[in-house]
Amino acid sequence: MRYAVVPGACALRATTLDDDSLLVPFVEAGRRLVAEGVDGITTSCGFLVLYQRALSERLAVPVATSALLQIPMVRTLLPSKRRVGVLTFDARSLGPKHLEAAGAPDDTPVAGLAPDTAFRRAVLGGMPADFLTREAEVLDAACRLQEEAPDLGAVVLECTNFAPHAPAIAARLELPVYDIVTLMTWFQAGLGRGRSRQSS
Repeated sequence: MRYAVVPGACALRATTLDDDSLLVPFVEAGRRLVAEGVDGITTSCGFLVLYQRALSERLAVPVATSALLQIPMVRTLLPSKRRVGVLTFDARSLGPKHLEAAGAPDDTPVAGLAPDTAFRRAVLGGMPADFLTREAEVLDAACRLQEEAPDLGAVVLECTNFAPHAPAIAARLELPVYDIVTLMTWFQAGLGRGRSRQSS
């Protein structure tokens, strides 16, 4: 596992991203990782799905930018009258461009944290919030999503910081929940097979 920090890619800038202003720094960081020998690259913030195609075209290894990439696959697994919903850090910022980049239907139901939550303040650089407070706020958003979309069949968590709360969300909604961890587990499994062949 290798890590690269992308200059300027703070939480606020990533979650309000609507242009290619961070693309070059991400490409440069990705190329450094490839030069170090990595065989696949992921990013953490789900909003970076906007860069999925561009990074895939510019980097020499497979790229998975966002948990949102799972929406089309999860959708095919559900009964025909059930939909995939998205739980996001910021529902005001996650719009049609993100859904299109993920290959998701434009009517995908989306719900996010309330603007004044301790969770948002903690991620954006404010006072830290304890685990149970963050979980309660995420569960509140998840319940709103289910109320607004009674045909909900599964949930994809856009925000990487939601992953520790996935079990609680699945239990509360009684639905399958997918996040950055499920994406990376799948992604890594395929890459690992290639490494096994190379070392034999």
